[in-house]
Amino acid sequence: MEALTFNTTEQALLAAVGILFIIQLLYYFCLYNRIHTRSRAVKRSDVHFSQELLPLSVIIYAREEVENLRRNLTAVLEQDYPQFEVIVINDGNTDESEDYLTLQGEKYPNLYHSFVPNSSRYISRKKLAVTLGVKASKYDWLVFTEANCLPESDQWLRTMARNFTSRAQIVLGYSGYERGKGWLHKRVSFDNLFNSMRYLGYALAGKPYIGIGRNMAYRKELFYAQKGFSAHLNLQRGDDDLFINKTATAENTRVETDANAVVRVQPVNRAKDWREEKISYTVTAHFYKGMQRYLSGFETTSRLLFHVAWIAALVIGILNFHWLAAGIAFLIFALRYTMQALIINKTAKDLGEKRRYYFTLPVFDILQPMQSLRWKSHCLFRKRNNFLRK
Repeated sequence: MEALTFNTTEQALLAAVGILFIIQLLYYFCLYNRIHTRSRAVKRSDVHFSQELLPLSVIIYAREEVENLRRNLTAVLEQDYPQFEVIVINDGNTDESEDYLTLQGEKYPNLYHSFVPNSSRYISRKKLAVTLGVKASKYDWLVFTEANCLPESDQWLRTMARNFTSRAQIVLGYSGYERGKGWLHKRVSFDNLFNSMRYLGYALAGKPYIGIGRNMAYRKELFYAQKGFSAHLNLQRGDDDLFINKTATAENTRVETDANAVVRVQPVNRAKDWREEKISYTVTAHFYKGMQRYLSGFETTSRLLFHVAWIAALVIGILNFHWLAAGIAFLIFALRYTMQALIINKTAKDLGEKRRYYFTLPVFDILQPMQSLRWKSHCLFRKRNNFLRK
């Protein structure tokens, strides 16, 4: 009977593990599983799509990336879509991008391009570039991406455009990383997938709060109605996440989860580049309206506490030779891991990801909340002016 008796410490730890497990269970089934649920609904034809392919403008932001344009632009220009234009806005004009775009313009009459002068000041250069693209566009529906992004298929625009219903004003798509080798690539890919499951999951739940500018669309009239980026001109970033946070509602936002609508970003080769991107989004997150930011933070905290609690219960159980306590702690971890692996890997498959997460999953699951704390600490010690407009 002593084996069935738990001391006070074991009781407290196992109770904490159980409560945190239930919290995690709710997040995974009510939020993170929504992309997979949506994909199944689409396959059953339970989701209504527009049958009309409206004309659209693709706006591509480039930062003097002639090699990326040579690699990716043709795939955009040769999309299987009846009526569209492509507008490339180059941030700067010191490389060969302008010459390349002029040459391509002779072959593709629907290609237009301009640039942000190096002398431009007093506004975020990316926001200025996007604004120039919007003003130059002919059509109401605008699809946004970047020069380092490659559409997964020639059906990218068709698949995104099927969401251009009469009520829709915003369409959020998925952008994943091309598969690369090495630990950094695996970490970045997992982080991107998981965060996409989070923000697209909220949108599918009727609580949209951000979008990523590598793959999204919205109406030009929405941009003008909101006076563009006037609400956050003092920040370098925010052209995508803050704009969507301000304008998206359950009624005007749709999510596209089909693998044909995915764009692939080139793998990150330097940890510094990834860190700067994460820190920038951490800064703009302070300006998000709605509870989603706090709910996401609560999930991250509960996840970290779950790992602390089950490991502590396991260790104490082993040290006390109380195998039942140790076994219960490990069993709860195994149940959560199984649920997590199923949902994450099914979602990865739905989104056309080639990589799967099994042995690396527990490691990334612990590292991610620690990384989040690291990004926040970086923001505290960085100069405020680093994030203001230049």
